[in-house]
Amino acid sequence: MTLVAGLGNLELFSFLMGLSGPIFWVVQTFVGSPYGRHASASFGPPLPVKLAWSLQELPSLLVPLYVVTCTPAKHFSHWPNRILLAMFVFHYLQRALIFPFLIRGGKPVPLFIFLSAFLFCTFNGFLQSQYLSNYAEYSDNWIKDPRFIIGCAIWLMGMLINVYSDNILRNLRKPGETGYKIPRGGLFEYVTAANFSGEVIEWYGYALACWSLEGIAFALFTTFNLCVRAKYHHRWYLEKFEEYPKLRENYNSVFILSTSSAIFSSTFTIKGLK
Repeated sequence: MTLVAGLGNLELFSFLMGLSGPIFWVVQTFVGSPYGRHASASFGPPLPVKLAWSLQELPSLLVPLYVVTCTPAKHFSHWPNRILLAMFVFHYLQRALIFPFLIRGGKPVPLFIFLSAFLFCTFNGFLQSQYLSNYAEYSDNWIKDPRFIIGCAIWLMGMLINVYSDNILRNLRKPGETGYKIPRGGLFEYVTAANFSGEVIEWYGYALACWSLEGIAFALFTTFNLCVRAKYHHRWYLEKFEEYPKLRENYNSVFILSTSSAIFSSTFTIKGLK
């Protein structure tokens, strides 16, 4: 029996999501990352940024709620499952109901980008919540396992970096000011897209705490997707500002380290499935 034949639907979906990451990376490398300052009219009519952000992230809240309340959720009574799903939901609570309404100005979101994000959040929301509610079997001692403890700590660190970096970006301009400025402070002193770096770190922490193929597939997809966006941001800053810090690292270093971590973790996860 081949490995793929021996996997269930969730594991197969996870493999497909993980493998689609490099495909999206290649496509975006050629067509660009058409959102925000890089938005293009060729990707559909523009939607109001706050509404689009909120609605496209909302499935990652509503789908887990549906899975927990309308399916057997036979493993959701265990604390490790509850904590892990709460980590996932908490991120999207912030992204769907808080972050969008803190946006100052902001570029409209092309319809195609909105639909792509909405479909991904629906798919991934189901994948993560279905696994943690109905399939993942953790012992009660899992919350004492070093993988769980370290993973939760990394997740929290990544989320704090992400939220803090978004706050720096929001406050670059004083009331009444227009135009772009160079982000300063926090992880922005080392990388161009500190907010993206924080999110990547966050999901690898989640994947480690879950110790699942579903978690690592999500982290790997996020890495490829945000890597391309960060690359375009970096190029834009270099073209826009002559004084842009030349020593500020591109996202490539974070990408390489994250991908290596994904491959390493995936190896052990797959061994556990055999």
